[in-house]
Amino acid sequence: MTNEGIRPATAADVAAVKAVTDAAYTPYIERIGLVPRPMEADHAADVAAGKVFVTGAPATDGAGGREVAGLVVVEARADHLFLDSIAVHPDARGTGVGGRLLRFVDAHARALGLPEVRLYTHVMMWENQKIYPRHGYELVERRADGVYDRFHYRKRLD
Repeated sequence: MTNEGIRPATAADVAAVKAVTDAAYTPYIERIGLVPRPMEADHAADVAAGKVFVTGAPATDGAGGREVAGLVVVEARADHLFLDSIAVHPDARGTGVGGRLLRFVDAHARALGLPEVRLYTHVMMWENQKIYPRHGYELVERRADGVYDRFHYRKRLD
């Protein structure tokens, strides 16, 4: 499995994980009228549980990339890998960080012997409705989960 510069987060990364998550999701607060759930996660607990993987931005100026430019939070379940959150710092958008993270998630699921990846996104995060299908995800259903109105996606890895 190629990691494309992606590594498990450590306790030293927790502040950066929170900062990148907040930077990525804060713009949605006004649009959806709620704080996105990834912003309220217990980042330290997720890192300690081995659920968080981070990557830096590609170096474009010779000075090296951002220490943490993007991250995923994943959880292995009995029949799939759940992609709980993906966050790319706004400064790193358009540099391929998100695509690298999504390829890593696929490879990680395969390495765990899991046949698919599942995720959901808020219906008002319409950018994601274009991104996920381009990476092989299919829309499964729209479902309200408490106060969150979500589209649920899956990607079969067979």
